[in-house]
Amino acid sequence: MNSCELTASVTAVANALASRLTNEELALLASVLVQLGDTLVTISTQRALCESSKK
Repeated sequence: MNSCELTASVTAVANALASRLTNEELALLASVLVQLGDTLVTISTQRALCESSKK
């Protein structure tokens, strides 16, 4: 999947969710996904730092 296909897929999922959720549900889901993304970046950065310190 190239970058254009990826962004189109993400947009399609967002639109599908938004059409089925209330504003409050959508806001909660958005904040949960932001937290998930932030946590994944933190884990990835931690792993990279640990790997670079082992070398």
